[in-house]
Order: sequence, then C-alpha cells, then structure tokens
Amino acid sequence: MTLFDPPAPLAERLRPRTLAEVVGQRHLLGPGRPLTRLLESGRLGSLILWGPPGVGKTTLARLVAGEVGAHFIPLSAVTAGVKDVREAVVEAERLRGRGQRTILFLDEIHRFNKAQQDALLPHVESGLLTLIGATTENPSFEVNPALRSRARTLVLEALTQEDVRALLDRALTDPRGLPGVGAEPGALDLIARLADGDARRALSTLEIASTLADPVNEDAVREAFGRHLPAMDKNGEDFYNLISALHKSVRGSHVDASLYWLARMIEGGADTMYVARRIVRMAAEDIGLADPQALRLAVAARDTAEFLGSPEGDLALAQAVVYLALAPKSNSVYVAWNKVREAVREGKTLPVPLHLRNAPTALMRQQGYGTGYAYYFDDPEGSFAQNYLPDGVRLDLYEPTGEGWEARVAERWRRLREAHGEGEEGA
Repeated sequence: MTLFDPPAPLAERLRPRTLAEVVGQRHLLGPGRPLTRLLESGRLGSLILWGPPGVGKTTLARLVAGEVGAHFIPLSAVTAGVKDVREAVVEAERLRGRGQRTILFLDEIHRFNKAQQDALLPHVESGLLTLIGATTENPSFEVNPALRSRARTLVLEALTQEDVRALLDRALTDPRGLPGVGAEPGALDLIARLADGDARRALSTLEIASTLADPVNEDAVREAFGRHLPAMDKNGEDFYNLISALHKSVRGSHVDASLYWLARMIEGGADTMYVARRIVRMAAEDIGLADPQALRLAVAARDTAEFLGSPEGDLALAQAVVYLALAPKSNSVYVAWNKVREAVREGKTLPVPLHLRNAPTALMRQQGYGTGYAYYFDDPEGSFAQNYLPDGVRLDLYEPTGEGWEARVAERWRRLREAHGEGEEGA
C-alpha cells in the first residue's frame, strides 16, 4: 500500500457481507420480519428504502441483490440522468435473455425530477427492472405517486447508541478494520453518542482518531469529530419538523424546549433569517395582542441577527424565543383575520357605504360621498351609532382572550360593541 494507492475508508471496508452481519434494523430483518419474508417468498418487488444517512440503505440494497442472485446496477440520482437509465435498460434486456434479473439501485431517488422518475415507470411495471430507491426524504412528497404505488416503502431507523458501539467494537477486532488499535471505552461511548445514529460518521471518526492517539481517547475523538453539527436536512422533512417543534414549544410556554429546538436548528446549519422570520410569525400568531411588545422584540431580534450575523446574532434570537415562550398568549387576531378572509372570499363584492367613502372632489360630494359621516371627535355618540360595514353585512370576528393586555381591554371591547349595537343579541 502506497500514498498513491490508499486503502478504502473504514466504513467501506467493514460493509456487511451478509444480512447476518447487518447491525440495527431489527424491525426489518430476522425471522418473520418484513424484508426477510420478502426474500424467503422469492417474490421480491421494487422497494423504496427511506431513512436517515448512514443506516445501511446502500448496503441492504446490495445484500438483497446478492440474496436473490440479481445483477446490481448502482446509480446516484445526483449525477445520473435519463441517459443512464436507458443504458441500464439495455443491460437489463441483455441479461434477461440469459435468464438473469436486474436490480437498479437509485441512491437519493428524491433528486430525480418527475420526468426522470416517469422514465423508470414502464420498465418497473414490466418487471424488466426491479427498482430499489434510497432516500432520506419522505417518499410521500418526493417520489411520484405512480412510481411509489409500484414499490413497497421500508422505513429504516437511525442506529441506537448500542448499535453504533457494537460497530466500533467490530472495527477494532475485524481483520478488515483496525486490528491492533486500542481505544478507551469512554472514547468509544463518546463516538457512539456524537454519531447521531450514523454508522458511516462513527467509523470515519474512529479512523481519524486512531491516527491522532493510541489508544484512542476522548480528546482525539473530539479533535477528529470537529464541531459536532446535529444531523438535519436543511430542505427536507426533518427541517420542518424542527421548526414545528420550536413553534409548538413557544406556544406551549416551554422555555427550555424552545431553546433546545432553536439550538438544534442553528447548530444544524439552518438559514438564520428563515428561523428569524418564523420567530416574528410566532409573535404575531400566538402572542398577538396579549403582549403587543412581543412583535417589536421579535422584529428587533431579526434585525440584530441580520446585522451581527452568526454566532453573535444568534443570542438575539434566543432572547426573543425566551420572551415569546414566557409571554401571555393570544391568537384572537389570527383567528379573526382567518375568519374575515374567508368571509371576503365567499361573499360578493359589496359597495362601500356612501358616508364612509373618500370625497376629495366637488363632484364626489355632490354624489353623496362622505355625506352623513359622524366624525368621532365632533360626535362620539353619532360615530358609534353609524354603520361601518356594507349594508346587510354582520360580522362577529374578534374575541379578546383573558391574557395580558387583552385582559385589560376586554371590558372596553365589550362596551364598544354595545355602543355599536353589536351586543350578544345582534352578534
């Protein structure tokens, strides 16, 4: 072995050679489990393997092909296109003439657009190709329904810390791994914890750490790992799940959970300005008029984050999140706004009453624009008595909550409604 002929990465060298060597995915493998039953039946159809990175999607696809004696054609949707699919079809047709089936493995299938996915359909439908697609994205959103209906989706799970620890122990004893390299138990536990269920990440960290210290210790692991970024797909389902968790934690007034989900997003590399915009929305949607200062603080936090950048500006977002979580909550304006939008969409266009119309010219005034308008500061009682909606329209939209600022003005709102003739009888 020379500098110009380096060994394969540890994760590649330790790739399982049989299904029995696979670590994790016990819900799919083993006696009576779904994938085992498919292989035993001899009627293996197309599959979509959905799961996080580093859990063995590619490995499983290769092993399945070996179990059924199929020719294996691996493609990556990042670099492949329709031309590559056509070449795979030609090869599959040639092999079918010899009585051999072909499995087309398409890694990151979610990166194929609709037209590219449609190009696979006739060949999957005819049985010429058995497709195994691998994706980290939810197939419900990223795989065409027609293709999805012709494949069974199997969900792969992130490896547990115990699974990762077992892989690390194997790496230190297997002749293909790092035989002779020592490691402190605490160092291996640290790798298992930091790996976030990703076997490839764990083995890569161990391999680098083994060049920094012998035996491998925790300091070497931290140096090898670098700054730990929690796994997060910035454009996929995980990203929106984190946003959802942050928003719901703020709404539920759980400060620690709110900070935790915010940190998960920031440390995972989320777009800071997107997170900031969502925080502003939380202030408007869930705090609302229970604390009118919340929106100002959220906007100020957004401006600060943009001005300072990360990591300095992240503190402003954390401050806003804590404030919003602690603030009294009201969605009264949010509910009222949704109601009135629906009312406007469903109703016909009605004219503005004459007394409310703008009358900048003499001709408009001659037509009655503005006539009869009661100016509040000249005639408060008349101002309350006049109609402010189109003729025949009655609405009951805004209902203040009993929290914060709204609790203080609820009585004024009740009196105003009565003054406008909008008490319970007319509501």
